[in-house]
Amino acid sequence: MNLRVRATLSMIGALLLLPALTGTARATSAGAVVEASRTTVYLVPGKLLEVPVKAWHLRYRSTSATGRPNVVSGTLLVPGTPYPLGKRPIAGYAVGTHGMGDQCAPSAAMAGGTEAELAIMSLMLLKGWAVAVTDYEGLGTPGDHTYMAGLSQGRAVLDSIRAAARVPGANLSAAAPVVVMGYSQGGSSAAWAAQLQPSYAPELRLKGVAAGGVPADLRAVADHLDGTGDFGLAAAAGIGLDAAYPELHLDGYLTPEGATLFGDARDDCVGDLRAKLGGRRLAEFTTADVLNLPDWRARLAENRLGASAPRVPLFLYHATGDEIIPYEVGTTLRKEYCAQGANVLWTGLPAGSHVLGAVEGGPPAVAWLATRVAGLPAIPNC
Repeated sequence: MNLRVRATLSMIGALLLLPALTGTARATSAGAVVEASRTTVYLVPGKLLEVPVKAWHLRYRSTSATGRPNVVSGTLLVPGTPYPLGKRPIAGYAVGTHGMGDQCAPSAAMAGGTEAELAIMSLMLLKGWAVAVTDYEGLGTPGDHTYMAGLSQGRAVLDSIRAAARVPGANLSAAAPVVVMGYSQGGSSAAWAAQLQPSYAPELRLKGVAAGGVPADLRAVADHLDGTGDFGLAAAAGIGLDAAYPELHLDGYLTPEGATLFGDARDDCVGDLRAKLGGRRLAEFTTADVLNLPDWRARLAENRLGASAPRVPLFLYHATGDEIIPYEVGTTLRKEYCAQGANVLWTGLPAGSHVLGAVEGGPPAVAWLATRVAGLPAIPNC
């Protein structure tokens, strides 16, 4: 089916489902809770090892990349033990790439015991923090996932924190100290949350943001991935941006093969994206130099991080051997933030791959965030 037709049908479906999504909730402000239902989270498949926390599956209000109100899903995790040091901190955790289909959403992975990033979230839970995990726009709710649309992703993170403080029975405070963390897609989302927070969610007591493996420049990343085994990630980003910005009309530039493969990718998880599109090039699927079209260039520039400096301390980390997000993309973001006076602690990790960067960087990132919660000074290395 044509991508534009499928997108239109998805939009119609979303409008038809809107009354069901909103239920009796009539609040329209970003971060308002539409629905909060108790759920159970598992560390391994088969419901064999339950995470000992109170958990809610959420649907909450947020804002799209173009400023339109939407509804986003996510999961809230709260330790069962009291927090002895005042208001329980809330961590907004932004996951890395899971895929494009609803079945790939972090909430689905946590309920099924397949969420690898629970290992890092657990470090936060052990400190007594609540953890709000967004599914991002369209990943678990009607419509297409706007993958790598940074404005949407950053707002979804901030609004997950706002929503967490409003969940009945969670006993969280809107005045709680807040931190944000993410890697890869999550690193972009975390950095966007940092950039957007002063204007979008100024009431949040944001103390610090840790962002790793950040794809700060989508055009540079797309050029790097073209023809590699991870080209499927670049293709997914194109599909996600097209979903976020209707004027891009990606389907109008696709060959018949491109329309088939890109249409199929719209509900694939990350493993399938790599398997089906690995080694291919964008030029094989398009009838024009899409990324150099004026509308595409404008939206890519709009979603490039670094144009404004976050007001809170940042911990940026990147694997020197990152094969997916070039190390230079991370160092450029560091330079641009530092030039604008941001408080940045930069760490180049010896890890030899993108995934290992997440493994090596996660624990020190959480430790750094803990010092922000404790109120200790953040020492930059610009």
